[in-house]
Amino acid sequence: MTAPVPRPLANVLGGTTPPGVLSWPAGRPVGDALAAAAAAGWQGAGLDLTDVHDKAAFLDRCARALRFPDWFGHNWDALADCLTDLSWCPAARGRLLVITGWQEFAAAAPEDWHVVENVIADAVGYWRDTDTGLAVILARGPARPA
Repeated sequence: MTAPVPRPLANVLGGTTPPGVLSWPAGRPVGDALAAAAAAGWQGAGLDLTDVHDKAAFLDRCARALRFPDWFGHNWDALADCLTDLSWCPAARGRLLVITGWQEFAAAAPEDWHVVENVIADAVGYWRDTDTGLAVILARGPARPA
């Protein structure tokens, strides 16, 4: 039997708390978060940043994992544009992005990670007052799908 979803995520998925950037318990499979999102009618995606050490690798990983359109320009502005468009990723209730392995990138490229944090925060804020909010989980530890 799967453990209950942590309260912060359950509240976001249930609509009692606005979407935001959430933490995830260390050691808990991130697949639990994605399964909870799917059960709540949310679109979920995972972004594993393991072995990503620079901006170019980060943007490439985003483009592949999040299935960005061909027009993605592989720069910070294009990342922001994609995260505030998402027209190729329809969602009925909301979107959950689970980011794993981010600590390695943050340590290797702290200035770039700071930009990423700001882009994510802006994207979450952009979607907050819509019917399809964006929540982001920054999971500690390695990716464990299920």
